[in-house]
Amino acid sequence: MTYLQQLSKAQWTWLLGTLAAGVAIVAAGWIAESPLDRTSATAPTTAMSIREIAPELDVTGKSLARELGLPLDAPKGKPLRKLAVSQDDLDHVVAHLLGHRPANLKYYVFAAIVLWGLVFLTRLGRPDGAPNAERKTWYPRMAYLLALVVAVAVCGFALGKSPNPMEGVVKVVKSMVGLYPSVWDKVVALLFFLGLAIVGNKLICGWACPFGAVQELLYSLPFFKQIKRRKVPFVLSNTVRTLLFATVLLLLFGIVGGQKGFVLYHFLNPFNLFGLDFEHGAIAVTTVVVLLLALLTYRPFCQFICPFGLVSWLAERLSLARVRVDASRCNGCGTCVRACPTDAAKHVLAGRWFAADCYSCARCLNVCSQEAIRYGSAFARGGVEAEARNSDRQRHTPDALADA
Repeated sequence: MTYLQQLSKAQWTWLLGTLAAGVAIVAAGWIAESPLDRTSATAPTTAMSIREIAPELDVTGKSLARELGLPLDAPKGKPLRKLAVSQDDLDHVVAHLLGHRPANLKYYVFAAIVLWGLVFLTRLGRPDGAPNAERKTWYPRMAYLLALVVAVAVCGFALGKSPNPMEGVVKVVKSMVGLYPSVWDKVVALLFFLGLAIVGNKLICGWACPFGAVQELLYSLPFFKQIKRRKVPFVLSNTVRTLLFATVLLLLFGIVGGQKGFVLYHFLNPFNLFGLDFEHGAIAVTTVVVLLLALLTYRPFCQFICPFGLVSWLAERLSLARVRVDASRCNGCGTCVRACPTDAAKHVLAGRWFAADCYSCARCLNVCSQEAIRYGSAFARGGVEAEARNSDRQRHTPDALADA
């Protein structure tokens, strides 16, 4: 039988209900989305001052000065032509800043994809009553790959680079040095992304982030299998990611370099791919290098660079649903460790509190011969062991036998 034929009536209800809920969420976002005017009411000219232009672009005078290559304390009331800013330079900066205005519909699409991932992992991936001998048919990759394609096509190219999880962190820290008029709306956006990382372990990263999806799709190509077996040690990747974030903060606040407002991540931002906006050569180089490395190693940008990857790794301790292991069933064969593209499974088996990032990719969920590993609630009584006993009982119910 095919995977869909094995689903129980209850699972079909979950499947259809989740699809309907996802459509409803996106429709609500479409209705709520006011047409976004990506051009300012008055086309800025060099006859205007920073003080006149900045409010039109929803940035502070400091932020606009930095984008124009001027000191943060440049005179805000002088016409830009007196500050040696050309019209071409101004037009380029205006286009760039307007490109960072968020498409609010994208938040709804993110939520819909994460909902699909959560229900698939917790309720649909394993058909009710399916014997362990059929585990290779569980959690079919196509359900995951289709979500990734939607993330790239819709949350990436169709709706543009903004908002995105990385931007959620960067805009908060930029607001702290006065580069945005208010920090609170940026904090709300970051909390939204963190919520989607907590409801299911890093689901926003693993299933909905467009650049994460690009890397996942490239890594999933059936090439370089021998090289892919060599995983990046988590202690190395997380050390690099943490040191980079600390360096960004030191530069941003002017503690190092003496230039307050310098944002290193601007030169390492591959989300510009979705707007085809490579304003700095370093962005193009970063994007190309990451995409090439993604053919060989798992999510290199997420593991080594992304600030949201770092923040959401810390937030994983609060995840409401995650991969869970029943130690009483585990025989230590290491099959799940080999299936996992990071050190996450190894760390979970070892009981580490700060395990490596788990992107909820489901690779480990259909390989265990002992039924020791499941994706479920972090608060379920009895954990995976209770869920397994539940499944055993379901196999002998009339509905389960009929569906079989």
